[in-house]
Amino acid sequence: MIIWSDGALRDADSARVSVFDHGLTVGDGVFETLKATDGEAFALTRHLARLASSARLLGLPEPDLDEVHRACAAVLAANRMPLGRLRVTYTGGIAPLGSDRGEARPTLVVALAEHTAPAPVTAAVTVPWTRNERGALAGAKSTSYAENVVALAHARAHGATEALFANTVGALCEGTGSNVFVVLDGELHTPALSSGCLPGITRALVVEWAGAKETELPFDVLERAEEVFLTSSLRDVQAVRALDGHQLPGVPGPVTAKAMRIFEERSAADIDP
Repeated sequence: MIIWSDGALRDADSARVSVFDHGLTVGDGVFETLKATDGEAFALTRHLARLASSARLLGLPEPDLDEVHRACAAVLAANRMPLGRLRVTYTGGIAPLGSDRGEARPTLVVALAEHTAPAPVTAAVTVPWTRNERGALAGAKSTSYAENVVALAHARAHGATEALFANTVGALCEGTGSNVFVVLDGELHTPALSSGCLPGITRALVVEWAGAKETELPFDVLERAEEVFLTSSLRDVQAVRALDGHQLPGVPGPVTAKAMRIFEERSAADIDP
């Protein structure tokens, strides 16, 4: 594997990040995960705009997006594969052992790993933990991911691939690494960004292309939704066939199937929508 680290391409054995990097010691960093197909990253412009937005939310220096573009292109060219997970990580760099930031420049790492296309349907569970829609990290794709690790481990232990969160006021929010959509009376809805959910790239494209409504939704909407599906950069549009062990009938339903078809067609027609 060839990785971009410290301003250049390096092999996996020589790519190094300091043990004092703030991204390691306190999770002070942001990242993006992109789907890469035959050497091309999908929706790169949108992803890098969100990387910059997340950095601003954390108060990190503005990333040099020209360098990030070059790094992504170099890594994609050096690691040819039909389907991959491209990861861009941008941290606060070397800093003291504590929450205070240091004076060092930020760390940029870009890596690519093989990815297996997900199944078109999956199972999900709800979890008792909540998202804080008023927290300092709301809306940022931060490397502070331990809450997601715990929730996803819970989901795996219960035969599911995703865990769904409410926020602190009991509204439907998101998954550990996905956005959630529900169908009510034949209409497609997804939680509004005010819920504290991440502004997902695939989420935004499904809202634009499939006409979903951004709505404040109570968490128990999952119990009465006619259809449920997840979106993310690596899942695309993925129907939920079971929630908390209860089977949903006729999966994928007609609205989900239409969203899947639209997304597949539109994304194939434009690599950087």
